[in-house]
Amino acid sequence: MANSMQDDLNAFRDPELARGLIESIRKLAPAGGATLMEVCGTHTVSIARGGIRDLMPEGTRLASGPGCPVCVTSNADIDTVIALSRVPGVIIATFGDMTRVPGSTSSLLAEQAAGRNVQIVYSPLDALALAQANPASQVVFVGVGFETTTPLVAMAIKRAKAMGLENFSVFAAHKNMPGALDVIVSDPSLKVDALILPGHVSTIIGAEPYRFLAQKYGIPGVITGFEPVDILQGVAMIMRQLHEGRADIEIAYARGVMPQGNPVALAAIDEVFETCTATWRGLGPIPGSGYRIRPEFAQFDAVARFQPQVEPTIEPKGCRCGDVLRGIMAPSDCPLFRRVCTPENPVGPCMVSSEGSCAAYYRYY
Repeated sequence: MANSMQDDLNAFRDPELARGLIESIRKLAPAGGATLMEVCGTHTVSIARGGIRDLMPEGTRLASGPGCPVCVTSNADIDTVIALSRVPGVIIATFGDMTRVPGSTSSLLAEQAAGRNVQIVYSPLDALALAQANPASQVVFVGVGFETTTPLVAMAIKRAKAMGLENFSVFAAHKNMPGALDVIVSDPSLKVDALILPGHVSTIIGAEPYRFLAQKYGIPGVITGFEPVDILQGVAMIMRQLHEGRADIEIAYARGVMPQGNPVALAAIDEVFETCTATWRGLGPIPGSGYRIRPEFAQFDAVARFQPQVEPTIEPKGCRCGDVLRGIMAPSDCPLFRRVCTPENPVGPCMVSSEGSCAAYYRYY
């Protein structure tokens, strides 16, 4: 069994297969070049680590998009979490990357150093356990992420309600990907010819929510996995669409993605959350692109429960993270990159998150 699994893994890194796909990409690539945007942070890291950007034919550009959930979280949302951490008796439960993201004047890591109770967890269920173990405190879980993590938070809220857990709540800053893609492809200042669509998100939502890209805008898209051959296969399929002058949404990650997505996960999201306008770093407010907790579960809405006093939002001076997330510029074009902004001293979240474009460029280029 172990050998079979290793053989399967090796197939996704097969040099001969990779060379064949690279040759197909070069033969099919438009003569005038093309811009392909990957909209998944894991793809950004895999492309950088595998040197795939350097394998593209002349004129073909791979641009990173708003695929890092920590990165697209607005400064105002970060400031709200920081304000929640200052509420007496509150324990903030969060994923590790979020602690280092700078807000307007502070960060969760700075608040922890100042004596606030900030604890790193690995899942919403860890936050539930933390609430059970600390009945005299209020545990606030920081809900950040796309459709991949939203069902897990929905299930945690449902479980908390079933348990009658009164000291657990969620700061909901979840977002959905199709709304952001609509803004990107409709922006006249951007020129995106095709999209490398996210594998993780698509395991939940399937392929249909992206169909508008092809039907409304004539933009091809391919859902891919994360191994080098996965990504090369996705790019080759995109190039074939461009070569044939057609636009469709295709799946190159059939082992993980069904066209209809995951009905159970989608039902959990719909039961606990409703869509709302969300503010994305670099993209601004996008109607219907966020999730807020439904009134039936309002007792688990941390902002409604604690009504924290949030300081005025100040954007980091000189940081071009928003432009990087829109695909307007590469991280290395930011004047702060490597000079002022580093993983040890991040100015913006794109350098903080392990899935951030700036962090990937810093490490691999």
